[in-house]
Amino acid sequence: MARFIRPLAPVSFDDGVVKLCAPGRFLQEWVRERFSGILQSYLSDELGQSVQLEVLAKPREKSDHTPTKAVIYSPTTTENSVTRFVPNDKYQFDKFIVGQSNRLAVAGAKAVAKEPGQKFNPLFIYGSSGLGKTHLLHSIARELISSQPGISIVYMTAQQFAEEFINALQGNKVEHFRRQHRHVEVWLVDDIQFVAGKDKTQEEIFHTFNYLHSLGKQIVLTSDRPPKDIYQMDERLRSRFESGLVADIQMPDTETRCAIIQSKANALQVEMSYDLAMFLAESVPGNVRVLEGAITKLVAMASLEETPLTKEFAEPIVEQYFHNAFSKPGFGQIVDLVSQQFNISIDEMKGPSRKAPVVHARHIAIFLTRRITGDSWKHIGSQFGDRDHTSIMHGYQKIDELMHHDKELLGQVKSLMKNLNPH
Repeated sequence: MARFIRPLAPVSFDDGVVKLCAPGRFLQEWVRERFSGILQSYLSDELGQSVQLEVLAKPREKSDHTPTKAVIYSPTTTENSVTRFVPNDKYQFDKFIVGQSNRLAVAGAKAVAKEPGQKFNPLFIYGSSGLGKTHLLHSIARELISSQPGISIVYMTAQQFAEEFINALQGNKVEHFRRQHRHVEVWLVDDIQFVAGKDKTQEEIFHTFNYLHSLGKQIVLTSDRPPKDIYQMDERLRSRFESGLVADIQMPDTETRCAIIQSKANALQVEMSYDLAMFLAESVPGNVRVLEGAITKLVAMASLEETPLTKEFAEPIVEQYFHNAFSKPGFGQIVDLVSQQFNISIDEMKGPSRKAPVVHARHIAIFLTRRITGDSWKHIGSQFGDRDHTSIMHGYQKIDELMHHDKELLGQVKSLMKNLNPH
């Protein structure tokens, strides 16, 4: 391991992010795949705080190679600065584990990649973070680039779209911005829920959507929730999102998690028994990214200790780093913490009181409950004194809106989240 770590050079440590530089792309990818988890853990211990790790590659001189014409525009782009989009090598259809939890979304993505604009237009994929939405977007782009060299594709997040649009408005370059997004064959937008509540940006997306759709251009969108649950989204947009195929990706079942773990181990060229893979699938809570992090840590620690990667070796590590770290707080813990924070009793939060301090605490408790547990609006309403689901949705959206411009509230919510998830 030392021969891979020693060449890394520190770049910066800012806002909890440690940046290291590798002398080449091969070493960068090697370290990312095999050692980033344990390096991040060790750095967090040494620095006395939780940190994120970024491994960069030393830039090489430009070559004469011309990349594919698929493009993504940076949120800070100017009229003459366009960066080529190259799908991530990790994200391919044959590397995506298919199970009952994602079968429809994968089928829709493959159909779109085979015949863009002909089937499932738009394709709307939704699900929680870390379940593979971005993987499918990149897979679609890769398949299209392979089968139709030169096809024009825009891939970006909704946040990038919003930021670019603001820059275009400020720089009087709206027409150029529109040409970038409307003169394409395929339009891929990640995390579309970000534009909820942004009226001007929604209006621009509405017209871009209509323009592309009227010409039969393929549109694929992703979100962390279905269109009907994206509150403060223009009803015209919501209805258009629902006009094609809406497919969800759910948390994978145990068998699918086991297959994901074995696939990841194979990619790392690590032998892993079925018993160990099933143990990890059952014992490590969380999404696919959490599973990948657990595998990376186990592989690195086994390498450091020069010991075989067995279930017996993994059990204490999983117990220490993952079992408790990712256990989900329950409703009781959430309302109890909010009650202590705002000195409002739990009975008051669940009761009919409309006093401003009580309502504020209740709304924060609703927001945290939805974010942490992912329970349905109806179920959350039953926990808060059998309130109607529309009332619960309103409370959630109220806090979500306020946090965008109320820094004190944002700090309070982040603090509560950290206390509920101390690891």
